[in-house]
Amino acid sequence: MRMLYLAGPDVFLQNAIEIGARKRAICAKHGFEGLYPIDPDVEASADPEAIFRANCAHMQRADAGLFNLTPFRGPSADAGTLFELGFMFALGKPVYGYASRAGAYAARVRTHYGKLARSGGRLWDPSGHAVEDFGLHENLMIVRALAASERELVVVQERGAQALAAMRAFEKCVAALARRRTKRS
Repeated sequence: MRMLYLAGPDVFLQNAIEIGARKRAICAKHGFEGLYPIDPDVEASADPEAIFRANCAHMQRADAGLFNLTPFRGPSADAGTLFELGFMFALGKPVYGYASRAGAYAARVRTHYGKLARSGGRLWDPSGHAVEDFGLHENLMIVRALAASERELVVVQERGAQALAAMRAFEKCVAALARRRTKRS
């Protein structure tokens, strides 16, 4: 395993290019090539089709994917990142997750929406929609995809303006992947 696709909501940060360079440098330090989804030439075009095709090509080239599952714009991970995780999982490639925010999904839904009701053994949000309450960090489909890759989610609590980049969790995830690769060699 050499090439790692690096996905996450950190691409929406103002310093996304710098974050991508730092993440690629961490990958290189551990013997990997990081494929960051922002290509300045493609992004500058603001052509959604070009961005989509470029990212799909990166995922197809990559040996595995690292996904920043830090909640973004709500209690769950970024929708685009979740698509990419599913895409790579469907390709049969290992998927690994990391986040800078600890806690169970149901607790984040509670924080986001306020009081949840318990009825019939399930949690319900104020709109009457069931809330997954398995004690997992994210939706069960995401957590089970990580488990199928024999990897748990790496969470390192981070605060501040750059917490969305989850740099400490990312580095810990890449280091664990490098140790795992060494053990299998």
